[in-house]
Amino acid sequence: MRKTAVVTGASSGIGEATARRLAAEGYDVVAGARRRDRLDELASEVPSIRPVTLDVTSQESVDALAGSLERCDVLVNNAGGALGLESVAEARPEDWQQMYDTNVLGSLRVSQALIPRLVESGDGVLVMLTSTAALVSYEGGGGYVAAKHAQRTMAETLRLELVGQPVRIVEIAPGLVRTEGFAVTRFRGDQAAADRVYEGVPDPLTADDVADAIAWCVTRPAHVNIDRLVMRPRAQAAQHKLHRVGD
Repeated sequence: MRKTAVVTGASSGIGEATARRLAAEGYDVVAGARRRDRLDELASEVPSIRPVTLDVTSQESVDALAGSLERCDVLVNNAGGALGLESVAEARPEDWQQMYDTNVLGSLRVSQALIPRLVESGDGVLVMLTSTAALVSYEGGGGYVAAKHAQRTMAETLRLELVGQPVRIVEIAPGLVRTEGFAVTRFRGDQAAADRVYEGVPDPLTADDVADAIAWCVTRPAHVNIDRLVMRPRAQAAQHKLHRVGD
């Protein structure tokens, strides 16, 4: 029987790339996101992808997803994102609330709903998509850093609590990734500001790079757990150290 993978935030970026990659690896993929039109387009291109309208901030929506599944072998908690680059002193509490609701509580809701299915599969894998922001703080990133630290801690705690169960807990922590919407969302639709994040950086990571790492982790033998995989472009030596052409 073919295995089933659930990917949240699958309508674009890393989520979409992961859905495509896992389908290519032979999984039946349930792609969940709010933008159903994007999901339908994706499913029309890849027959083994099933689109599901999903809002991870809604318990009702998550429960509907769980109820529609016959099995779940892999869960990729990808839905999330960043809002704003204001300092902590000037941050908008509503931005922090939204980042916490999507990144942290969203991952909690979906994980709680699907952990029983992952255990039932006999070889489940739960992937938490965090960030190097889960490891190192930086100015202007307070809310996003806090959310990603919380996700990292959730993954670490799950690994402790589920030891002895047939479930692997994997954290993927990418550095600078250029996707179609992440930076634009963070800068509230300002494309020019978003472009400056990547200006002069030779070959930032792509969504496909991260999807490749996720696929590698979930396809390891059942006894091998990749606790945390940190990945950055070669041009990024650390959170604050980027090589830019022309610098």
